[in-house]
Amino acid sequence: MSTNIQSPFKPYLMRIVDMRDETPDVRTLRLEFIEDDVRENFTWRPGQFAEYSVFGEGECVFTIANSPTRKGYIECSFRVMGKVTTALRRLCVGQLIGLRGPYGNSFPLENWKGCNLMFVGGGIGMAALRSPIQFALDNRNDYGEILILNGARTVADLVYKDEMREWESVPGVKVVRTVDPGGETPDWDGEVGLVPNVFERLNPKPDNAIVITCGPPIMIHFMLLTLDSLGFKRERIYTTLENKMKCGFGKCGRCNVGKVFVCKDGPVFTAAQLAELPREF
Repeated sequence: MSTNIQSPFKPYLMRIVDMRDETPDVRTLRLEFIEDDVRENFTWRPGQFAEYSVFGEGECVFTIANSPTRKGYIECSFRVMGKVTTALRRLCVGQLIGLRGPYGNSFPLENWKGCNLMFVGGGIGMAALRSPIQFALDNRNDYGEILILNGARTVADLVYKDEMREWESVPGVKVVRTVDPGGETPDWDGEVGLVPNVFERLNPKPDNAIVITCGPPIMIHFMLLTLDSLGFKRERIYTTLENKMKCGFGKCGRCNVGKVFVCKDGPVFTAAQLAELPREF
């Protein structure tokens, strides 16, 4: 639950102060709170999400893509998918949007101190990993070796290209980039292969490791199979779900799966928890 004092139905006003295009259809916005006291006191945990509203168009759900160690602003990365995201992309620096949140649970980074961390992302799924990655890098001495595997269909579809160069300059951090077969360019110097296959080729060791993975459902499916075959314990594998989240606090029922409300009980789940959800999910 949020520790910020605000009606769950009333959005904070935020101004777009910067934007950058990660790919042809993915944009990252940097948002600052209009109210000074909110800007200074607003907090969240890596893995939590928020509701972003374009006035007159509606709301959409995105993860908070920056770490709470980098306060004073909120960043979100989104792909144009429908009415609200299309309207959001039309906005310019200086315009206002609304934000409700933060909602949901989070990655238990405090419990991972001393562990090796393996972040495995595919496409826009890297947005959910960016906050815990930043948190781990900002608290570098608390963690062991860090692996970041960032995959996409093509070179043009890789998000956070500039940041990957920053991440790999940190001691003890290994960054691997991969694209699907056929998605490489003549000057591509990264890996070629599907994310689960590239991960397996890296010969990762499950001892003292935590795996955090997010991406398209098909990628997560095969990543979990790969991790099982490599001996990773399901209780030490984490991912995030979206599953049609709408209201953010378990009232509308759109994200209900069995006994679980993704917006309240998630969006962060272990592979062990996913195995208990209804099979049709």
